Amino acid sequence: MKFLTENQIDAVVLDMNFRKGFENGQDGLYWMNEIKTLEPQLPIILMTAYGEVELAVEALKNGASDFILKPWNNEKLYASVNLAVDISRKNKKLSQWENINQKSNQYQLDTHSVKMRDILDQIEKVAPTDANVLLLGENGTGKYVLAESIHEQSDRKSEPFVHIDLGSISENLFESELFGYKKGAFTDAHQDYAGKIENAQNGTVFLDEIGNLPLQLQTKLLSLIQNKKLARIGETKERQLDVRFIFATNENLKKAVGENRFRQDLYYRINTVEIQIPALRERTEDIDLLSQYFLNRYKQKYHKPNLELDENLLTKLKNYSWPGNIRELDHCLERSVILSNSTDLQLLMPQHEEQDNTIINLNIEEMEEVLIKKALKKHRGNISSAAEDLGLSRAALYRRMEKFGL
Repeated sequence: MKFLTENQIDAVVLDMNFRKGFENGQDGLYWMNEIKTLEPQLPIILMTAYGEVELAVEALKNGASDFILKPWNNEKLYASVNLAVDISRKNKKLSQWENINQKSNQYQLDTHSVKMRDILDQIEKVAPTDANVLLLGENGTGKYVLAESIHEQSDRKSEPFVHIDLGSISENLFESELFGYKKGAFTDAHQDYAGKIENAQNGTVFLDEIGNLPLQLQTKLLSLIQNKKLARIGETKERQLDVRFIFATNENLKKAVGENRFRQDLYYRINTVEIQIPALRERTEDIDLLSQYFLNRYKQKYHKPNLELDENLLTKLKNYSWPGNIRELDHCLERSVILSNSTDLQLLMPQHEEQDNTIINLNIEEMEEVLIKKALKKHRGNISSAAEDLGLSRAALYRRMEKFGL
């Protein structure tokens, strides 16, 4: 339960029995109720033996999202977990950003920073068009939120907004996940599958971490953007596609073009409008606004309404360089609220608070390498923990480690 309060969990796979000799499924029901008390919207998939099916069906009525029979079928398990995660993430986004157009209520779209005001003005102008937009900025600067804001201010706002994080997809699944496939196209293609891009028909596709797309698929993406036609793997028939594309990366794409890691013609195609998002240390005037937003959110979530940020705590927040940007500030405030008592906010600054301040003068590539080294050292080589601290997926961290020879 402590792990659930300290981490962002999308779905839970829960066994029905935990103790030897107790096989009535009551353990699973107990823990399901405990989890639902803490996180009512969190999808829970029960794993049960054949004889417990009636119990599992009863659990479905009480809030479980699905149940898997042992011994399980891998495809059924994958499909069930995949669906639960998708639903969970969509619910979280809806709950967090359902009023995204009401700028006064959204920290992301309310700012005291001159740089951010200029960016919001650009977004307001480009949003009603179908122009391709490239969002550039460090990890944690709010690229997703701005991409969604563009969608919500466009004529496509009532259609799907599909976020595709290329940093979290295994390279051997890129093509099938993005473009879909025909039944029988390869060994495990047991049915027709519409890819993520096709599922955004009439809406917006947000391709995050575009710098991770392999060269061979860059050609296919370029053709899709130019011709607005998509062919699933194993099909010769092309499907007409009507989507608007937004792209994002923290990489230097011009450098990647020079190193032949990114197609120059694709680069020019995706950056009809290029927006550089400032790091949090470049918009410190927004730290008050952001901190109060996060504090209010977590006061409500963890039932601690009396916690407040005084001037001393705000000064401490402003004096930190926030290498993880808004995402790091978010995690810092959540951690602090969780571990504070109900009346006195104990601000728990990141452990690398006393880092060498000269890091802010380095270029992005150098900073990224330094931060990765620090995260690996801090977590003693534990890739999962280091990736979480950096706001990356394990796959994305491995790619960066390979890039820097770590």
